[in-house]
Amino acid sequence: MKYYSTNKKAPLATLEKAVVKGLAEDRGLYMPERIKQLPQEFFDNIDKMSFQEIAYAVADAFFGEDVEAESLRKIVYDTLAFDCPVVNVAENIYSLELFHGPTLAFKDVGARFMARLLQYFLKKENTTKEVNVLVATSGDTGSAVANGFLGVDGIHVYVLYPKGKVSKIQESQFTTLGKNITAIEVDGVFDDCQALVKSAFMDEELNSKMKLTSANSINVARFLPQAFYYFNAYARMKAMGKADNFVICVPSGNFGNITAALFGARMGLPVKRFVAANNANDIVYNYLKTGDYNPRPSIQTIANAMDVGDPSNFARILDLYGNSHERISAHMTGATYTDEEIRNIMKQCYEENNYILDPHGACGYQALKDLLKEGESGVFCETAHPAKFKETVESAINAEVEIPARLAAFMQGKKQSVSMTKDFADFKSYLIEK
Repeated sequence: MKYYSTNKKAPLATLEKAVVKGLAEDRGLYMPERIKQLPQEFFDNIDKMSFQEIAYAVADAFFGEDVEAESLRKIVYDTLAFDCPVVNVAENIYSLELFHGPTLAFKDVGARFMARLLQYFLKKENTTKEVNVLVATSGDTGSAVANGFLGVDGIHVYVLYPKGKVSKIQESQFTTLGKNITAIEVDGVFDDCQALVKSAFMDEELNSKMKLTSANSINVARFLPQAFYYFNAYARMKAMGKADNFVICVPSGNFGNITAALFGARMGLPVKRFVAANNANDIVYNYLKTGDYNPRPSIQTIANAMDVGDPSNFARILDLYGNSHERISAHMTGATYTDEEIRNIMKQCYEENNYILDPHGACGYQALKDLLKEGESGVFCETAHPAKFKETVESAINAEVEIPARLAAFMQGKKQSVSMTKDFADFKSYLIEK
């Protein structure tokens, strides 16, 4: 399988190059030349398959031409050493719980898969040159990537995060690890962190001195595996007799997660429509309404992982639908919620359903509640454990949120981070001098 750039000005790349480079030479995002349809037999039997079996079938369609079958199977099965169950919350509304991995966030799936795939290519290449993974985070990406790559030989990870704009619990998950993980605290917002990463890939001098890649959802090995759990959600809903008129709702920030879902639909996943749930950063919501895409600086909210003012993966959505607003808006609708509304949603859901939402899942839950039509069943992504936003959630629901043991262990560690301005020259000097 070859991969092309969304900007259409870079040469075609192999999967290995797309994974190792992260970003194409023309600053575009890599897209597979073909998206394979899965056979009808797969969907006929999907409700009888395990999560790992389903994921391997999907992974084989994406990566089977480039990764030896047994190695790919091992990568998939090692990645999914935990479940992503579907849980009933309200009538015809189900939570796809994506917080059962090591860092209690949905990004564990993509990060663990990418770490294993990158290691597979490094072993094949038999190189001694260290690979440097650059990742910008608005919350959970940093912890998922850092823990996914922790202790992996030949790889060093730099996590860039906006100072004072991630929760203390999230911060502890990537600033306390040490070893091959370096946390960089940037005096700016998430978009500044993302700009530093993109600029690093485009800098010829830096790339001549260091082997760089990205583990953000701009990387095909990060976002494509996130399709696995949408197929699993369909399988679990089908087993309950709830798969007809099936709607998927995704809390959306950088739009990698919902892009993976849209790829799943292109592969034949029977989804009636998609809902992108936003916080106050409503750039794509406004595009869906008007056809105008107007990025702007991100606004800080209590659903901080969605605080993105210029979502990278929207370029992939435009490419997937031939830049047609009509086609995109026919398949995907949107919803947007303020901080005050998010707090009220968490409170109401807890009181009515005895289910604790995190601020991001709250947007997804309410979007389904507001937009689900008669005869439809919907799944929303509960993207992180509510304990990761303990103070925010507890103040909203007026009840205690228990901290899982894995999360408590991170919070005992000592913070290790490097302070950085948002000036690329400073970041470049730091990397060269390391």
